[in-house]
Amino acid sequence: MNRKVNLAQSFVTLGILIVLLVVFLVEVFLGGSESTNVLMKMGAMNNLAVVAGHQWWRLFTAQFLHIGVMHLVSNAVIIYYMGQYIEPIMGHYRYLATYLLAGIGGNLFSLAFSADRGLSAGASTALFGLFGAMTAIGLRNIHNPMISFLGRQAFVLAIINLALDIFIPGIDIWGHVGGLITGFLLAIVLGDRVMKKYDPKWRVLAGAALIFYVVWTVRIGMVINF
Repeated sequence: MNRKVNLAQSFVTLGILIVLLVVFLVEVFLGGSESTNVLMKMGAMNNLAVVAGHQWWRLFTAQFLHIGVMHLVSNAVIIYYMGQYIEPIMGHYRYLATYLLAGIGGNLFSLAFSADRGLSAGASTALFGLFGAMTAIGLRNIHNPMISFLGRQAFVLAIINLALDIFIPGIDIWGHVGGLITGFLLAIVLGDRVMKKYDPKWRVLAGAALIFYVVWTVRIGMVINF
């Protein structure tokens, strides 16, 4: 019975995982998830293609692609784990919006600061957005022991993963940082099901920070990649 309740409370998370799996199977069918041609065709991040080729849609599509089965599995496991807690707290629509927009925000940060002109893809930009969102929710609900604990746990997981990124070649650490920042700000703007909406002052400040973030990263990305 408890299992059924959990599934009902996190159906968006399950939907995301199904989409990631289907997209990965399409990658394999088209020639392999590690094929440069397949990744380019399906919308992986490539800074030059985004800026010089005006293919800004890659900021969105890259978060659904994965390079190798272990890349998919590692992201999917953590998304499933985080989603079981965050989706019921945020609400389905806020959760989905945060996930998707944080994925874009992470790719924007990568566009602006990544020196690598190759391909990048993966749901980890959106995943780090969940870390950031849960951190913000934990801070706002600091008097709720359970939510506060989940917020601290999310922050610790984010720091551990960022530390590991330094020692793993080929990881887009800038995308992870950007996703974390975007998710944190989005959670303040959108609120959650426990506190509903945050103080208007903080929501305005977070919204202004998000606008600045987008303009700033796009401007830098266009300058260094054109």
